[in-house]
Amino acid sequence: MAIQITKDTFDAEVLKSDKPVLVDFWATWCGPCKMISPMIDELAAEVGDTAVVGKVELEGDNQALAAEYGVRSIPCLLFFKDGEVKDQIVGANVTKQMLKEKLEAL
Repeated sequence: MAIQITKDTFDAEVLKSDKPVLVDFWATWCGPCKMISPMIDELAAEVGDTAVVGKVELEGDNQALAAEYGVRSIPCLLFFKDGEVKDQIVGANVTKQMLKEKLEAL
């Protein structure tokens, strides 16, 4: 299961992580977000301790994170390494294998 990340935990969970991190920016009203959500959770289980897979819900206080990272369309998947965005995918046209390979490349 992917971890829930908020503006309060983003620094510790994402920016200071010593592992590659995949962050899924999503919203409850977003159909494509709901479509890929089970795949994101499966990926989190598969990568185990080798990477961090988390979700940021873009409601309330977390909207500032979306603005900070230029998230204009969702779902938006950002790949972090050493506190920096290294890659991104926008939209639901992805496979679990594609996401896994991007994480492993980091």
